[in-house]
Amino acid sequence: VQLVETGGGSVQAGGSLRLSCVAPGYTRYEYCMGWFRQAPGHERQGVASIDAYGTTYYSDSARGRFIISQDKDNAESTLYLQMNSLKPEDTAMYYCASGRTSMICRTLQAGLFADWGQGTQVTVSS
Repeated sequence: VQLVETGGGSVQAGGSLRLSCVAPGYTRYEYCMGWFRQAPGHERQGVASIDAYGTTYYSDSARGRFIISQDKDNAESTLYLQMNSLKPEDTAMYYCASGRTSMICRTLQAGLFADWGQGTQVTVSS
């Protein structure tokens, strides 16, 4: 599955950004899609995920500020991450990922996700 992220950029603290991820032809009945981020010198960490039923999961740092959502049609699935009240510590490369089952969504563990995008950089200045 080819995942393509867009929407990264530079913003001041307190600002907002919306990331998008297109998964052409990804119309599985059972799946999980998620957003991860990785800052230099740090491990990749889960930010938010959503399963085929629309159930969402968030990391503690994302909950209350970020919103994950998705649009699906017969040809493709688009995943979004609306990021509000951004902080300098949100600065990282953000990745879109997909997995084969809904069960992995609640874990937000990168190793359980099979397909990845190339990443989009988010930089938040103070």
